[in-house]
Amino acid sequence: MQRNEKVISVKGARVHNLKNINVNIPRNKLVVITGVSGSGKSSLAFDTIYAEGQRRYVESLSSYARQFLGRMSKPEVDLISGIPPAIAIEQKVNTRNPRSTVGTSTEIYDYLKLLFARIGKTYSPISGREVKRHSVTDVVNFISSHPEGTRMMLLAPIKNSENITQKLEELNREGFTRIEIDGQVVRIDDPKTRDLIGMANKSIRLIIDRFAVLNDEDFLSRVADSIQTAFSEGNGFLNLIIETNGQRVEEHFSNLFELDGIKFEQPSEHLFNFNSPLGACPKCEGYGKVIGVDEDLVVPNKALSIYEDAIACWRGESMSWYKDWLIEHASKYNIPIHTPYYKLTEEQKQALWNGTRHFTGINDFFKELEEKRYKIQYRVMLSRYMGKTTCPVCKGGRLRPEASYVKVTGYTIHDMVNMQVEDLHRFFQNIELDEHDSQVAKRLLTEIRNRLSFLVNVGLGYLTLNRLSSTLSGGESQRINLATSLGSSLVGSLYILDEPSIGLHPRDTHLLINVLKNLRDLGNTVIVVEHDEEIMRSADYIIDIGPLAGQHGGKVIFADQPSKIDKVKDSLTAEYLTGKKSIALPVRRRKWNSYIEIKGARENNLKNIDVKFPLNTLTVVTGVSGSGKSSLVKGILYPALQKRLTGSGERAGQHDELTGDLRMIGGVEMVDQNPIGKSSRSNPVTYLKAWDEIRKLLSEQPYAKSNGYTPSYFSFNIDGGRCEECQGEGVIHVEMQFMADLTLTCESCHGKRFKDDILEVRYQGANVYDILEMTVDEAIEFFSKGKGATSKKVVEKLQPLQDVGLGYIKLGQSSSTLSGGESQRVKLASFLQKDKSDRPILFIFDEPTTGLHFHDIKKLLEAFEALIAKGHSIVLVEHNLDVIKYADWIIDLGPDGGENGGHVIFEGTPENIIECNNSHTGKFLKEKLSL
Repeated sequence: MQRNEKVISVKGARVHNLKNINVNIPRNKLVVITGVSGSGKSSLAFDTIYAEGQRRYVESLSSYARQFLGRMSKPEVDLISGIPPAIAIEQKVNTRNPRSTVGTSTEIYDYLKLLFARIGKTYSPISGREVKRHSVTDVVNFISSHPEGTRMMLLAPIKNSENITQKLEELNREGFTRIEIDGQVVRIDDPKTRDLIGMANKSIRLIIDRFAVLNDEDFLSRVADSIQTAFSEGNGFLNLIIETNGQRVEEHFSNLFELDGIKFEQPSEHLFNFNSPLGACPKCEGYGKVIGVDEDLVVPNKALSIYEDAIACWRGESMSWYKDWLIEHASKYNIPIHTPYYKLTEEQKQALWNGTRHFTGINDFFKELEEKRYKIQYRVMLSRYMGKTTCPVCKGGRLRPEASYVKVTGYTIHDMVNMQVEDLHRFFQNIELDEHDSQVAKRLLTEIRNRLSFLVNVGLGYLTLNRLSSTLSGGESQRINLATSLGSSLVGSLYILDEPSIGLHPRDTHLLINVLKNLRDLGNTVIVVEHDEEIMRSADYIIDIGPLAGQHGGKVIFADQPSKIDKVKDSLTAEYLTGKKSIALPVRRRKWNSYIEIKGARENNLKNIDVKFPLNTLTVVTGVSGSGKSSLVKGILYPALQKRLTGSGERAGQHDELTGDLRMIGGVEMVDQNPIGKSSRSNPVTYLKAWDEIRKLLSEQPYAKSNGYTPSYFSFNIDGGRCEECQGEGVIHVEMQFMADLTLTCESCHGKRFKDDILEVRYQGANVYDILEMTVDEAIEFFSKGKGATSKKVVEKLQPLQDVGLGYIKLGQSSSTLSGGESQRVKLASFLQKDKSDRPILFIFDEPTTGLHFHDIKKLLEAFEALIAKGHSIVLVEHNLDVIKYADWIIDLGPDGGENGGHVIFEGTPENIIECNNSHTGKFLKEKLSL
């Protein structure tokens, strides 16, 4: 029993391809599970250990949850003991919610809201003075700060109106006897007072009390009552006249939150909450974007000047007079008409958009069109220039304008969420507050500093808190979840992570390792499914699953400390770690003449750079996280090429022009890590059209022919042969209101997806379910034995999956269960299969090594070689050093992330980058090339 307290003991695990394995995982250690792709790493970590941990958690819940437990499938394992509460942190981007930001998902924004509500100072937008609300105590303290004997008069302003006489009579009856009119004190009951009121220029003030200052408790108590009365009679305002040395000094106090004639809202956390109607901008409702005139559509090419028709809506004969009108008067407002649009100052752009008394601005032009919407041509023109654009009211800040009046040490909450995390972290480390505010904000500042430091430590210092969660990559999303987990400070838990190093430059890997070790040192067990060499060597314990993938994997090859792995046999991981095997350099670097060039790239943090992308080569774009790689390749190169070649596609990021040998390529393909199918019934064989051939083959069998089963009967997407209970999925999804939905095996077909009579149809002894359960490797072997053209076609269509290292996946495996890297390789296989034309294509891959072991990277590079040999070109966004060293050409961005990135540090071959002192990539690549 004592041993089980120190280890998670797994006995007889048989999930997916695991071969009835036994393994003891030490608790409170950093454990890495590794092995080739498809060897069974995720089956052990997620489908066995985490699934059992989740099942036990559900078991501890209410009876409502437990009613589903009879149907909830238990992992195929004999026994798991010593398992702590399990938390899985996967690569998937958690949300597509347009309201979710880095700040909200890490809880930092919640603490910022409280900070501004507690210690924020409100400033008037008119005078810039601080808005203060005076209490009775504030006025008493002010009075008692004067020397004894100082004479003072307490007054309450009264509005001079038509019924002032009646008001004064009421005050007189209440015991007030005197008023002040234009500096003259008179009695209320004096007959002459009415005449003075009629001639009064200023407001009339009621005299509440007159006194000489005493340091006496009775005196202060009396004064406090008088002050309370003055605030009441003066509707929140009072005046205090101080007489010193024959001089009269007047002080104004108010218990209203008001200044410069504006009534301000007292800061509360709701004022800074863009998910609440109390805080959200009324125009965009807290989204930061509205449908309006899109600047990128009005000025599509920002490298053009006003004279060169930069403003698209003013081109052509019918609208050109607006441009002529602008050009005629531009000099009066210092608007240069021959300067490219992107070089105009913010003031010049404002004049152009808002117009002046001499010419119509772009905004007014569209208002004129709006007024003429009844004419079809104006409706068409309006629709051409409308799109999602930054909200004109909150300028993308999402909050009501009133929130921008509140500041902490001179910064608004909008300023803070738009700072880079590393800059914001530095700001809060050095923030200086007075004694009162320091005490109030002490706990909040601790939480904010801790969470910001966790984000910096996982290599995300280049992000801003305002960044949408939906725009993060899988690796970034996972590291944010990791930082959030550190912020929650849980102890005694089991964390299971899926390749947290994805998207992380080798420079930052040590930061991630430190974070994982911190998580361990808190008293947690950390299991990481990982292929990164540095993380493996830093682990306390390594479990190597293999030796190969699919049916040839699923065994524990090694389970011990990393230092002992060199003694193990039959381990591909050991062979690569010890240097017995390695990914060799290419025989030669390809020379190039043809290229595509992006000029003046300015999207996000890119610093107006010019970049050449060689054709018919393997080009790698690299650099630290946040240096601008995705902005350049996915944000500009891909959409700009697509627009030029097909005339359609997304809008390209800001740049001057796309030039080069465009005739040399016939198309562009983005091979990213997005899922290959939206339906849960989608799988790799349907994506590659291999299932069409298999259905045809099954329908040709004698039993199928005699019963009239056409190919459609073997489809799980349409009615006919599929199980109608589960709609051909094999599983039923049960919605759980309080937690993740349950996925249960269909009780009608027992997970076989088809009706019983369809399952009677067999080809070479296998029915449709048996075929779906085969791996790609098994299926190729199975159909190779078949006779006829159809079985050969099946093999032809499946072969590319094996070529890209996906021979281990099952034919019927749902696309939703594939990792981002696997989805990407399925798409690559699709292109390898379809490529029968002479049309050269530029392929763009985003982190294609995701989920790949050293051994699989070899296969991937072979697939790339096959594409280039056919005349295609490849551009990779990549951090893996084995791929970078294999490249023909490297484009290195940096030097750092965020505002400190966006420059081209190096362009050239791997042999030359190691001589570049400014390149972080070069420093790490030097070791690889010297091996």
